[in-house]
Amino acid sequence: MCYIKLVKYIFSAIFKQEIGGYSVLCPELGVASQGKTIKEAENNIHEAVELYINDMSKNDLESYARSLNEVPMVKTFEVSHV
Repeated sequence: MCYIKLVKYIFSAIFKQEIGGYSVLCPELGVASQGKTIKEAENNIHEAVELYINDMSKNDLESYARSLNEVPMVKTFEVSHV
């Protein structure tokens, strides 16, 4: 019997509302996508990242195997300039 070990990788998704929908970026990989709704954009970035990592080696993916406790926090802030 042959067993395949699945490894889960955790990536970030940053969404931005655009005219006509949402753009989304996975900053760890530099992969971007879009969708008319947040859910569609989320599904599209998930698919784009899956396709992108298919060409990566296990060694390249090692740094992305982390627990949910290690997920980066993304926060926005405002800066004024004259």
